[in-house]
Amino acid sequence: MNTLQTGWLLHMSESQIYQLHAFISGRVQGVGFRYFTLNAAQTLQLSGWVRNRHDGRVEVLAEGDYQALNQLLTTLRKGPAGGFVSDVDYSFSDAGGQFNRFSVRSTG
Repeated sequence: MNTLQTGWLLHMSESQIYQLHAFISGRVQGVGFRYFTLNAAQTLQLSGWVRNRHDGRVEVLAEGDYQALNQLLTTLRKGPAGGFVSDVDYSFSDAGGQFNRFSVRSTG
């Protein structure tokens, strides 16, 4: 996926709020990945959530400024010390603004 529609990047403003939707593959469950993500997102003052998926991936939906979301994306690609990230499938879009904090959700 890793999609940015044509021209999307040219219209992104650092003061606007955007949404990052990511699916992380690899050894990402049972290694503290959700709490690693929670800590990173809270440090970057992002809102949204992280959860394990039944297919073995971790899903992240985060909202915040573009620079902070890109920092989170870099962090997700590295993962926690006990994990291994083989792929991060992501997209950016306009934020929905429905979150006021970042949380860990139940497996979905």
